Amino acid sequence: MSIQAKLTDAVKEAFKAQYDVRIENVEFQATRKEFDGDITIVVFAFLRHVKGNPIKIGEDLGTYLKENVSEVTDFNVVKGFLNLVISESHYLDTFNTINAIANYGTVTPDPDQKADMVEYSSPNTNKPLHLGHIRNNLLGYSVAEIMAASGKKVFKTQIINDRGIHICKSMLAWKLFGNGETPESTGLKGDKLVGNYYVAFDKAYKAEIKVLMEAGKTEDEAKKQAPLLLEAQAMLLKWEAGDEEVVTLWKTMNQWVYDGFEVTYKELGVDFDKNYYESETYLLGKDIVADGLKKGIFFKKEDNSVWIDLTADGLDEKIVLRGDGTAVYMTQDIGTAIERFKDFDLNELVYTVGNEQDYHFKVLFLILKKLGFEWSENMYHLSYGMVDLPSGKMKSREGTVVDADDLMIEMTNTARTISQDLGKLEGYSEEEKEALYKVIGLGALKYYILKVDPKRRIMFNPEESVDFNGNTGPFIQYTYARIQSILRKATFDYTATITGINLHAKEIHLIKELEQFPGVIQNAAANHSPALIANYTYDLVKAYNSFYQTVPILGCENLEEKIFRTQLSAKIAATIKSGFKLLGIAVPERM
Repeated sequence: MSIQAKLTDAVKEAFKAQYDVRIENVEFQATRKEFDGDITIVVFAFLRHVKGNPIKIGEDLGTYLKENVSEVTDFNVVKGFLNLVISESHYLDTFNTINAIANYGTVTPDPDQKADMVEYSSPNTNKPLHLGHIRNNLLGYSVAEIMAASGKKVFKTQIINDRGIHICKSMLAWKLFGNGETPESTGLKGDKLVGNYYVAFDKAYKAEIKVLMEAGKTEDEAKKQAPLLLEAQAMLLKWEAGDEEVVTLWKTMNQWVYDGFEVTYKELGVDFDKNYYESETYLLGKDIVADGLKKGIFFKKEDNSVWIDLTADGLDEKIVLRGDGTAVYMTQDIGTAIERFKDFDLNELVYTVGNEQDYHFKVLFLILKKLGFEWSENMYHLSYGMVDLPSGKMKSREGTVVDADDLMIEMTNTARTISQDLGKLEGYSEEEKEALYKVIGLGALKYYILKVDPKRRIMFNPEESVDFNGNTGPFIQYTYARIQSILRKATFDYTATITGINLHAKEIHLIKELEQFPGVIQNAAANHSPALIANYTYDLVKAYNSFYQTVPILGCENLEEKIFRTQLSAKIAATIKSGFKLLGIAVPERM
């Protein structure tokens, strides 16, 4: 039983014995540095149950706990806060318990429980993945890993936007300007090749608009009448009609893109359990809309379009089906959500989508609730802010996007430059160095993005992220590698369980940090926030470095203390590795 659980039971007994009052909850917090103590009970919270002076209540409670809980050796009261001093033996016992747990902090999922699903990435097949996709993928993947570590059964998925006018633009440009080139003939990744034709379409389209405007058309008329756009629209109609030539080209170019995506996903370290494709789901939801229309949940307008009125809920009217009977994104999302809950018997469905879609998901969840789906209460929009670079915003159709592959290469190059400047890699082969640069570069990128609360917008600075000091991935990786060096130098057996030694204050602080790890995982899962894991890991590393600089480890003369400190170092390293694994970040054994 944890110390907080023991104290909670004892506090309840104390209030029952002293005041004949039943207490439901006990609020704990870490003791402030300026006061003596290890854990603090907030006495103010009890005043709604017991009237009186909070200092007197704290004194009475402290006396009871000191007499009845063996781990409490002393206490002091500061205003409405009861600071408890916990015995060293408790922390030693706590560490020995933690040290014996191989996958400390994680909970093995029950295979019979309902599953949760996390959707992320969900790219278009007309261009490569870019910087925005990187944040999306890192967030979605990490949240899925954290939820799984908290004891949930989790499926990772994406819906690939593989149809629509934007796809036809790339296809038409390749058909007109491509001269039959392929990823093999050009040496380009398929997603990059297709993306080039999306840019080529836009360039040619703008040239046509200019000619039409010079001939007297308004800008709006020119945009609608440009021959390229009309041809792309005709191609879309042919695709929807199943035209063999168009469908074959669509399948060919989409496969180029899928092959390219797979390389990027592998490099980024993310994966999926199931892919959904918009070409297979875009008709889903139409039957649901028809059923909702019969029940009076939706209504028709004069042009036969179908809507829902959400003004009474503080929103507005929302279209769910066009007048010509074709679906909108909302129709598809309604149908796809229902399909997923059927396919996987889901408990929760998490959508990782940028905050520009906040309103869309409010509407989606509300519509599903009005349609009578109780599980709509278990849908969550993992909303996140944009990622900016010092160079400014990105526009994919103009070819100014920060390509995901290029950024990962740049991160490796930045790590190479900084590592060489620091001269930390003597004795490494060139192959070992290159592997390490990649681990450092990607670790820097991932940590920089994931340490920030998802809702915040990020200004990403590659050079700043690859810093071996401060709250960065490389700083944490370096500490892990330092501990591995200590363990390699240990020429003695450090597996024995140690009892009866006096602990240094820095050791107690580290054990307190370790104690928090399971709770941090549960909290991060509940809040869908990798930032909680990232910043916990940084705090753990800071505490370890303070211990390392103050307390001798291998140089300790007392063998039992030396064994214990080596064990403690090893467990800190294992926890760093576990925390970083939840963020999708690798840790190097040497650095």
